[in-house]
Amino acid sequence: MNLYLMRHGIAVTADGPGVESDAARSLTPKGIKRMHRQARGMRRLGLSFDIVLTSPLVRARQTAAIIAETLQLEDHLEEVAELAPQHSVDQLVTALARFNDQEDLLVVGHEPLLSYAFSYFMGGKNHVGLTVDLKKGSIGCIGIDALPPREPGTLQWLLTPKQLRRLGEKKQKKVSAS
Repeated sequence: MNLYLMRHGIAVTADGPGVESDAARSLTPKGIKRMHRQARGMRRLGLSFDIVLTSPLVRARQTAAIIAETLQLEDHLEEVAELAPQHSVDQLVTALARFNDQEDLLVVGHEPLLSYAFSYFMGGKNHVGLTVDLKKGSIGCIGIDALPPREPGTLQWLLTPKQLRRLGEKKQKKVSAS
């Protein structure tokens, strides 16, 4: 199984005008624009998912919806309460277990839960010394045997938001070899 972990895009600050709660924080206009480019980069990579799981918080739902729309997966989008930041990795893994029959699973959520989950899937419960700091809009792919995993997973790749945006540009810029 390929488990993709993605952090939501750039969101308004908690003390921004009109922000009633952390759960209601939305993507900024810049965050929306960048996420569209990143989703195009995902499409250009040929990524597709059996299901797209999202936290119930607005900024994660918006991120997941942009990806689902760009990849034509709107019918594969599902909210999972355990992706909200207040949950533990154990709670998240238990919730994800029902998707064990999926081959390609995208999970959109928040820090620090995603970093903890990344470490857990890579090293099991004893993930001592393994840290991953996902920037907003980053995505990583881990190959795992099952949910919950019986063996530590294997890092397939990790992309920054800037790398995804470059892939999603309409016209590819030439990269000089200097």
